[in-house]
Amino acid sequence: MAFEGLSSRLQSITRKLSGKARITEGDLKEVLREVKLALLEADVNFKIVKEFISEVETKALGQDVLKSLTPGQQVVKIVRDEMTELLGGVASRINFTPNPPTIIMLVGLQGSGKTTTCGKLANLLRKQGKKPLLVACDVYRPAAIKQLQVVGRTIKYSSICK
Repeated sequence: MAFEGLSSRLQSITRKLSGKARITEGDLKEVLREVKLALLEADVNFKIVKEFISEVETKALGQDVLKSLTPGQQVVKIVRDEMTELLGGVASRINFTPNPPTIIMLVGLQGSGKTTTCGKLANLLRKQGKKPLLVACDVYRPAAIKQLQVVGRTIKYSSICK
């Protein structure tokens, strides 16, 4: 997933920049290269990555570090703020139908984390008092149903259909 790789790269950036009082152009280029690679490895569109990196560079270049932050944390904050803006800027909620069931379909490329996201989403909805039902619909991949069952068991959930 995009954010897993990005998160580990941002942690490494914070370590690299620790102890510095100001973000230099060289530091920033190295940091942005790491962010760019993480986004491209996550299959984010090249044009979007290019525009995103440009925005972060504009905001970070030569910027004094906030008194409470290290330069690494400042760059991470700028990247986080830009990522939030890129993804819409505000949190959105699932619109539930007045008459159940509300159907949520997860679609994506192989290995993009749909099954894991499904389990996390079911767990979140269950904590909110909902009664989610995990339904495996991948008839072409034999292990898909089993994988969803394993994820369901991991979150200690039993409502799984085949």
